[in-house]
Amino acid sequence: MNTWAIKYTLLVTAIAFVSLGSAQARDLPQPLNDSDFLYNGTPNAEVFELGRMLFFDPILSGNLNISCGTCHSPGHGTGDNISLSIGEGGQGFAMSRKTGPMGVVGRVPRNAQPLYNVGARSYTSFFHDGRLEPDPMEIFQSGFWSPAREHLPEGLDNLLAAQAMFPVLSPIEMAGQKGENPVATAVAEDRLVDAWSHLAKRLADVPEYRAMFEAAFGPGDVTFVQAANALAAFQSKAFRSEGNRFLQALRDNDPSLLSDAARDGMNLFFGEAGCSGCHSGPLMTDHNFHAIAMPQVGPGKGHGNDTGYWRASGFMDRVEDEGRFRVTFDPEDRFAFRTPSLINVSLTGPWGHSGAYDTLEAVVRHHLNPIVSLEAYDPVSLPQLDDVIEQTGEGSQLIFRPLNPARSGAYVLRDQWVQSSDKLRSRIASENDLVPKTLSDDEVDAVLAFLRSASDPAVLDLVDLIPTSVPSGLPPQPTQ
Repeated sequence: MNTWAIKYTLLVTAIAFVSLGSAQARDLPQPLNDSDFLYNGTPNAEVFELGRMLFFDPILSGNLNISCGTCHSPGHGTGDNISLSIGEGGQGFAMSRKTGPMGVVGRVPRNAQPLYNVGARSYTSFFHDGRLEPDPMEIFQSGFWSPAREHLPEGLDNLLAAQAMFPVLSPIEMAGQKGENPVATAVAEDRLVDAWSHLAKRLADVPEYRAMFEAAFGPGDVTFVQAANALAAFQSKAFRSEGNRFLQALRDNDPSLLSDAARDGMNLFFGEAGCSGCHSGPLMTDHNFHAIAMPQVGPGKGHGNDTGYWRASGFMDRVEDEGRFRVTFDPEDRFAFRTPSLINVSLTGPWGHSGAYDTLEAVVRHHLNPIVSLEAYDPVSLPQLDDVIEQTGEGSQLIFRPLNPARSGAYVLRDQWVQSSDKLRSRIASENDLVPKTLSDDEVDAVLAFLRSASDPAVLDLVDLIPTSVPSGLPPQPTQ
């Protein structure tokens, strides 16, 4: 390369990366290395393969009808493209998933989070509210602070493995309802260790799984801790994603890999738009919690003290989601949720903890003025729940029965109740932490171009991860 060409290349690089100013330039993330991932990027092959089978095998669900991959599909951005998933009791996949013949008790209350790069060591918590995190006071022998508290067993390799212990305990996600199966009944009776033991015995009763566990972990009893460690090993490698143009441009110091619009958007993102204040680091997240007046759709997690929905519908439910506050009980955390990674963000909608926005542009514009956006919000359409079962009782007996059609209108009120209530909407607005920003339409377009440059469409080709068969003999999920 001649002297003029070298100078030109340096000039272009300076304009694209250094012109942000020294403070913003320091904010530019550095690409991750193998050492930044669990197992140094290379988990044991036998453990990985066991985790792959388990991830797509419905054997881990109470009623043998749903897998991890059902709601975290490799072909749908490691989610399901639905604002709020239809979990246990559903049939089909992604946007075509509907309630099955036995009915469902409701929607999963929060959006299925994407799994890209969840094996990075920088993750300090999991779930939208961070309710699973390391135990800084070393109270629990497991080493983790979690909803299971002292019941979470020892031997989990890492935080990601600990996370895998919990979806199987959720009645609405994978376990089912009390009386339907031993796992669900154990969960309902707060016998969490028994629930995990039931699942482990199921796995041990399958000769092929027993052989795979022995190959992965050596001779001995099959445990659900081992299953969770295998699931972590699989996810850490299978969903690692660093092939987007933005990280490649940083890695190669070659801004020509980005379009002019993406470079403009990068300058805004790390500059005057202030996005990198929360979306920082190589995964474009600070792993922290922020209240940004994100609208709530769906039933929420049953938080708050408001009984308005109960009085209007007759259903004894509360329908708010107070986020991180329900973990820490610190008023500063009310309606705060974990900052999502923006790697592959253009592929992982709907966006928001409840999937409130179905376009990336809409969620970007929400950040410009959250209060105005919250007030003007037009709720997304949620898939219809055709067959709903409700919990009731007769004496000391718990009963699940089909919802009376005459009450269906009152039931669906919960999907938009919070957003339609001035009082509840004001509660969300009052906790907003974001200062309004002004960007022109062209600048918004530039930020969107940058976010698309941080997304790698090739990750949607990961459907080859789905095995054609699994040891249980059940059909792997998803099938598409």
